Amino acid sequence: MTDPADRPKTPILDRVSLPSDLKALSDRELKQLADELRAETVSAVSETGGHLGAGLGVVELTVALHAVFDTPRDKIIWDVGHQCYPHKILTGRRDRIRSLRMGGGLSGFTKRTESAYDPFGAGHSSTSISAGLGFAVARDLGGDPGDAIAVIGDGAMSAGMAFEALNNAGHLGTRMFVILNDNEMSIAPPVGAMSSYLTRLYTGGPFQELKAVAKGAVGLLPPPMQEGARRAKEMLKGMAVGGTLFEELGFSYIGPVDGHDIEQLLPLLRTVRARATGPVLIHAVTKKGKGYAPAENAADRGHATSKFDVVTGQQAKAKSNAPSYTSVFAKALIDEAGRDDKIVGITAAMPDGTGLKQFAERFPRRSFDVGIAEQHAVTFAAGLAAGGMKPFCAIYSTFLQRGYDQVVHDVAVQGLPVRFAIDRAGLVGQDGPTHAGAYDIAFLANLPGMVVMAAADEAELVHMVATAAAHDAGPIAFRFPRGEGTGVEMPERGEPLPIGKGRMIAEGKGVAILSFGTRLSEVAKAAEALAARGITPTIADARFAKPLDRDLILRLATTHDALITIEEGAVGGFGSHVAQLLAEEGVFDHGLKFRSMVLPDVFVDHDAPFAMYDSSALNAEHIEAKVLDTLGIDRLDRRA
Repeated sequence: MTDPADRPKTPILDRVSLPSDLKALSDRELKQLADELRAETVSAVSETGGHLGAGLGVVELTVALHAVFDTPRDKIIWDVGHQCYPHKILTGRRDRIRSLRMGGGLSGFTKRTESAYDPFGAGHSSTSISAGLGFAVARDLGGDPGDAIAVIGDGAMSAGMAFEALNNAGHLGTRMFVILNDNEMSIAPPVGAMSSYLTRLYTGGPFQELKAVAKGAVGLLPPPMQEGARRAKEMLKGMAVGGTLFEELGFSYIGPVDGHDIEQLLPLLRTVRARATGPVLIHAVTKKGKGYAPAENAADRGHATSKFDVVTGQQAKAKSNAPSYTSVFAKALIDEAGRDDKIVGITAAMPDGTGLKQFAERFPRRSFDVGIAEQHAVTFAAGLAAGGMKPFCAIYSTFLQRGYDQVVHDVAVQGLPVRFAIDRAGLVGQDGPTHAGAYDIAFLANLPGMVVMAAADEAELVHMVATAAAHDAGPIAFRFPRGEGTGVEMPERGEPLPIGKGRMIAEGKGVAILSFGTRLSEVAKAAEALAARGITPTIADARFAKPLDRDLILRLATTHDALITIEEGAVGGFGSHVAQLLAEEGVFDHGLKFRSMVLPDVFVDHDAPFAMYDSSALNAEHIEAKVLDTLGIDRLDRRA
């Protein structure tokens, strides 16, 4: 924790408790406020970790929006929410900003239950325009008053949902504002003459003239900067017959403008707020990580960081004792692809997070990052499979939800051998409920012909990659968590597993524990505690939720008094399928005690992963308690 005395001096920010306080500040003071807000954001995230670069890129925009619009009456909807930390500081949460992403602290995303200034929560991208249009139409129909302002990044615009919303908004002609926060295209910022000229224009002429000059404002840039600006503008807008794409969709387009020039942003926003009658799109060019050199110079512009030293930017990351599951997957896939030129990798804007970046470096022609477009990713993979390739579709559990119809309709119904590598399975820590991989077991295992596996450790993951590579009979999925493995001995290469067959870990008596996934290590800890009571449970690793290992399950059920399943997933998954099998086989007719340990039927709030599993009652002590309760043994009685 930084000594408060070492934190940046923020005399203007100290006068701001809520956005209404910005109304009393001069434009010069607002400019200083932006500088102080940037310093405060860097200071806070250095103590908490989190998404730094995105917030730094919208500091001036955040100040300008809150200075011009009347929040929370007017609704600012931050797409994804990665960039919302400066917004939280200005909206009454500065005193809690150093609790970001910690248990009981502020969410790392916008959250409706956290503040009236967060009108719409998000952790996934490309939802802001749809939600903004909903707010705008609700206003027009007599609902909550006020304007809707959607702030969406150019990356999020790669998702089809954003264009679906633009199309609908343009068709309806409803007054709303979309700010396209373009932090990818490199154009030099407007300087001097351009900024002052636009200031005079924005406070003067009619709205249509404003649009016309803003379109041609590139010509006011110094000549060396003009070509880059034109190229960026044309790349973004795209040309359609009769005008630009956005204008063909029904939006008034303004831009590009410098998203870091508050002297340009303020009059522009004041003008469009006063004069707009329909949908307006403002193209603001920004720099991710702006104003903090370590973030600006980082490959990911400081997208996600752990705690760091403000002066050096050096992150405080604990040394790893075991490889991460993601890196194990990447290495195993590269190994398989080296022997099979039909293997291809697909990801949806997450090459680093899924490990496909390493795959792409080795096999660039066989690697595809389709952008934030999970629906397309899945059907693209289906087409590749139908065309004779072996696609590995590497998507986080939480993001695979966005392509579920395609998993059903385009993959499963047709029985196509798409391999789903599902990272971030289970609870993921500080990103909280929007990113929890809680539902994939249930939503995949109910599909006919789908094979669903879960790795108990990193060695098992290597074998499951090999199993998927060898499986051509239909779709197959394997899930693995975020973070480090358990440190087990690794195989030289993966060996395909028999489909639908689990493995015995330890033979015991009385009670059997059937684990699916990485809770197996917690089961082992629980078994040690139970051994001190004279209880020796049988432990098995199911490996497959579909197809189930019927022989193994029925043997456990008929040779033990009690059977307990455990998984890192919501109700309706592995345990439910086991219960269905036991019911159909009539096992319950003969007195088996059956229990299923799953994630609770709530959205688990962000915290450290261990704490999240603790609150979900899925750690070793809870497994021990479940065994004792099932066997009817008093937990306070130390004797078995």
